[in-house]
Formats: sequence, structure tokens, C-alpha cells
Amino acid sequence: MKKILCALTIIQFFHFSASGQRMLGIATGNFNSMNSLYLNPASIAGCDEKLVVSLFSLNLGVDNNLGTISSIGDISNTLKSNDSGTSTSSIFKFSNANKFSMMAPALEIRGPGILYRINSRHTIALTTRVRAFNEFNNFDRSLYNAVSNPSSVSQGDQNFTSQNFNWTAHVWSEIGLSYGAVIVDQDKFLIKGGFTARYLIGIGYMGMKGRNLDVQYRAGSDSIHATNSDIEFASNAQSLSSAIGNGGTSGNIFGGPSGGKGFGGDVGVSFLYRPEADKWGRQGYKFALSASMTDIGAITYNTSYNVNVTGNGYLSGTGIANNVKDYQDFRNYVISQGYNADTGVKSTKVYLPTAFIVSADYHAFRPIYINATFIGSVANPNNYGSQYYNQLTITPRFDSKLLSVGLPLTYNMLTNNMRLGVGIRFSGFFIGSDDMMALFSGNQYGFNFYMGGMIPIFRKPDYLANKDFSL
Repeated sequence: MKKILCALTIIQFFHFSASGQRMLGIATGNFNSMNSLYLNPASIAGCDEKLVVSLFSLNLGVDNNLGTISSIGDISNTLKSNDSGTSTSSIFKFSNANKFSMMAPALEIRGPGILYRINSRHTIALTTRVRAFNEFNNFDRSLYNAVSNPSSVSQGDQNFTSQNFNWTAHVWSEIGLSYGAVIVDQDKFLIKGGFTARYLIGIGYMGMKGRNLDVQYRAGSDSIHATNSDIEFASNAQSLSSAIGNGGTSGNIFGGPSGGKGFGGDVGVSFLYRPEADKWGRQGYKFALSASMTDIGAITYNTSYNVNVTGNGYLSGTGIANNVKDYQDFRNYVISQGYNADTGVKSTKVYLPTAFIVSADYHAFRPIYINATFIGSVANPNNYGSQYYNQLTITPRFDSKLLSVGLPLTYNMLTNNMRLGVGIRFSGFFIGSDDMMALFSGNQYGFNFYMGGMIPIFRKPDYLANKDFSL
């Protein structure tokens, strides 16, 4: 149990080389359409860029409400430790929440891509990326703490009940085609729409869904008695090593023999109010509103190995640690401990982190803007898959073609605390964080970092395009 709830989180984090979130410090700008399209594909319609060649970007992060991070250094030291007794108590200062969710980590690597503005109304873009989520949802904090750190239980035997909990570790790649169009163009306002269609290639996943687990924990020991158990373990690989190996070669990024396939996409609209359109051109606006649905879809793994565990029995952290890496060994172990375990191979869907995004952008003064963005998860946490945590972000920014600087201030609704970040873009290169306070404080629930580069070629502004500069 210790390895399922503790070490696997750390192992997965290490293998992915360390929510990535949404690059809100720079993605809400007017001169960065290749990043903005991930928030709302309508943003590329009538954009200021004529052509953009995307080179790369990296976005990674961790988030949870299990406890605050002691320090970035403690995480690094724990990942490097070979001590099998390493506990999450060296990473987290546990909170008092009865249930917890954890994303550790979310990683996104965007590869080569291109954006082309066909004309004043139509824009297209081709994008690629690889994503990895390792996520726990609705786990019992007391059980987790007792099993991962037995010395913390100072009193006698304790009883815990967990229901409807879920763990999914998933790695997949995407190829996307985006289209944005100006739908309505009036003197004072502009309405734009857009969509992204993506081909999804599943590299590998492992997951566990628990419908019910009644547990008696014996203090000071590594043994639990679980009754009324109803747990499902599933993966497209027969062992943890092969699951990790699936993502270790470039060939599997584009689809391996045990991988999955699927389709997904984004759709969005935006409204721009521009009382001074003649002065500032098509994109000049006083305020803008937008709404989108992102990451719609799922990946189907036709060959998925499943173990359904039911009944009563005794388990130990050591026993699970030695057997959880292989689904057949895990089946044999739980049967030997008194449980019923049915195995089979079937088709399984793993869902994307679908989210609803609404935003408002206010042009305050010259290059100064203020943006408000709400991201709400609409993913079903009981499915195999990933989800973003709900958040509201206010981002004041300085925004020009050459330089953008944004300061996202986020209220995270998982942890009910504030996050502070910074994003800086100079021409086509950018670096930043949506959540950076863990660098300065030992009481933060998450951390995020991103960087990347592209080559933008801007079009001539509309208010200059019709002027005659000849002598």
C-alpha cells in the first residue's frame, strides 16, 4: 500500500523528469497566438501574426491538497534517495483535509508547429505535443498518512473507509489542426469562433479505481485488514517497467503495438468591443470576452489488462510493493491474502482533462491590460483519466509585440489558497510560472514552470496598411 500511495507518485515524478497549467502569464497576450489557441482556438482569428513557426515549449507542475511542500530541495533529495523507507513526510506537511487529490506531476512538451494567417478573417495552425499526468483523486488522507508514515499513528488500531477514489498515470501524444474565423465584423465589435481537432495517440497508462474499501489499520505495523473491497486495477501494459518503456522510445510517441488511439479537440468563441477600431485596427479593443471547452475526447486502449479485487483479507505495504509492478503478480498476491481477483483483457477508455474556460480582458491604458480567467473542470473524476483543478486567475500585463510581462494571481479552489506567478515573453521566446511561491516559501501546495520559443512574423497593422508612405 505504501508504494501505491507514496512511492509510485515519486517514481512517476522522477521518470517524467519533473497543473503543468496554462502559461497564463503569457498565453492571455495579444501577440502570442500559438499559446493562446490552447485556451481558446478562436483567438487565432484575425491575429497580429502573419506566420509563426513554433520550436518547442516545456510546461510542468505539481499540485495537491494533501499537504504543503516542505521545499523544492526536499523533493529533489527524496527523488534521488535509494532508501526504500523514504516517506512523504519528508516532502509534505500534512493538512487536515479528510480527502485529498494530487497531481504529481503534470508535464506537457509542445513540439514543432506552424500558424498561418490566410487573410483578415481566416487563420489555421498545426500543433504537436506530448503530455503526461500522474493524478490521485478523492483518496482518504488519514489512510494515506497512516500507511506512508506509520510512526504518525500514535494511538491504537484505527478504522478508515474510502469510496470512489481513483488513480491514473497516463502518457499520450497529440497532433492538432486549428481553425479560427472572424464571424461578425462590425464597426464597434468583432465576434470570432474557432476549433481544434486532434488525433490522440496513447503511449501508456496505469490506473486504479476504488468503489469501496473498509480498512482497519494496526498502529506501528505495515499491515491492514480490508473488508468490503471493490477495487479495479488496469493498464495497457502487463508490468510497470514495460509501461514506462512504452514511453521511452520515439516510435511509441507515434503509436506502439499496445498503445491507444482516439480523437479530441477544443471549441471556442470570443467577442471584442472596439470603440476605436479605426485607430487601432482589427485587434484594437476596449474589452474582450471569450468562452471555450478544451480537451474534449478520450483515448481507447483495445488491449487493456484488468484485475478486479473484491472481498476481505490482509495486506501489507511490503507485499504490495513487491507485487504491484506486474498485474499477474498482483493478482496472485491478493488471492493469497484471501481476496477474489478476476483478470481479463478488454477495451478501456482513458479520458482527457476536459475543462470549461471563460475569460475577460480589459484594455486599461496603452500597453496595459487586465485579464480574468476561470478554468473549471468538467471531467468525470470516477473515470480513468485526468483533470485540471478549478481556479480563477487575475493577470495584469504589459503587452507589446516585442515584450510582454504578466503577473498571474490565482485562487486555487482545490486548496483554497492564492498562487502568484510571472510570465515574460521577449519576441518569440518566453519563460515563466503560474505558481512560483514554492521557490521562496515552504508552505505551498504546488509549483509550476514553463519555457519555450517560436519564430513570429507579424503582419502590417491595418491602420498602416491603407496609408501611402511614398514621397
